[in-house]
Amino acid sequence: MSKTVVVIGTLDTKGPEIGYLRDRLRQLGLKTLVVDSGILGEPLGITPDIDRATAARYGGTTIEALRNAGSRGRAVHGMRHALQKLVLELYAEGRLDAAVSVGGAEGAVMGAGAMVVLPIGIPKVVISPIASGKHYFEPLVGTRDMLVVHSVVDILGLNPIACTIFDNVAAALKGMLEYGHRLPQPDSDRRYVAVTMLGNTTKAVMALKEELAAHGYEAVIFHSNGVGGPAMEELAEAGQFAGVIDYTTNEVYDPLVGGIHDGGPERLLRVGRIGLPQVVVPGCVDFSVWAAGTIPDHLRNRPIYDHNPEYTLVRASYDEMIQLGRIFAERLSAAKGPLIVAVPTCGLSIPNVPGGVFWNPEADAAFLAALRGELRKDIPIQTFERHVNDPEFGREVARLFINLMRKEQQ
Repeated sequence: MSKTVVVIGTLDTKGPEIGYLRDRLRQLGLKTLVVDSGILGEPLGITPDIDRATAARYGGTTIEALRNAGSRGRAVHGMRHALQKLVLELYAEGRLDAAVSVGGAEGAVMGAGAMVVLPIGIPKVVISPIASGKHYFEPLVGTRDMLVVHSVVDILGLNPIACTIFDNVAAALKGMLEYGHRLPQPDSDRRYVAVTMLGNTTKAVMALKEELAAHGYEAVIFHSNGVGGPAMEELAEAGQFAGVIDYTTNEVYDPLVGGIHDGGPERLLRVGRIGLPQVVVPGCVDFSVWAAGTIPDHLRNRPIYDHNPEYTLVRASYDEMIQLGRIFAERLSAAKGPLIVAVPTCGLSIPNVPGGVFWNPEADAAFLAALRGELRKDIPIQTFERHVNDPEFGREVARLFINLMRKEQQ
């Protein structure tokens, strides 16, 4: 049976281009369902399968209300919400096997914003000129496996460059649908453990992974860059893991100062709510992350570490470490499942070593004291005279998790 690709775009400005991509998909033997996300004008040279008025109704609104929303941003936000509802319903009805969006700025944000609610493994492609340079990529990828294609040229005209890119995207979708697969639920005999990591904790997590494997567990590693942690938590809620080792929890600190590794207000809460066994380590909570050259003036007098040419780390202050300890305590105290907190006392990041630019044992001790003072009393805190990136500490954390699982299975 032929698979269906949902094609999303603003047909009032991109009609011919979307029509071309639709036709290429059909020539490859795929069905298409074109959704008009345009708000202002009539479709150009193409008739949608789902028009903009119908799309808007999925969001509980009307196209007239979106046109009169008061600003372009509000209108785009409303249509994006409607498109999310629409694609989820199409998926639930078996009318969506893949999705692709073509757009400039607003069109890409709407189309990608709709597709990021689809599950991992469903092919999702966004084609846009803003998929480049120093643009913020979160609106285009969210926490999902989006395929982002830079259009090179703007989406206006069927020139050889645009057509080549559309042709290749159509071929990619055909290949993904023919040879790819959706994310399955884990087999009952496989025991996956989610683990968070950054470059500052790689050596320890590598050792942790080996220790888990020796006891029959398979680690699934997430880069805690503001997206990795929330993605891990979403997949934990979806039943992908037997437990979690949240080894690198820096995403809790960045929101306090505006850093780019922002895990959002629910970081550290979601795994606990579903009752999964977890070991939590305050790895890398002693710094925030900034794109090179973007550190705000009020933080420039802090200890700073050049992590690489693209990213710079800024040390958390003494008072912020206390605040972090309280945040950890509040969020972890809400956990419904078994939990152990493991704290290394010889440094929380690579530059946090004696003589290192982030070395501040008093601030780290203040974090631990605040955590101890406010964490729910039945949740154990174990300290280790190790550095967070010491491979032996990684192995010790793995053993904590293994013992925790054994107790749960008794």
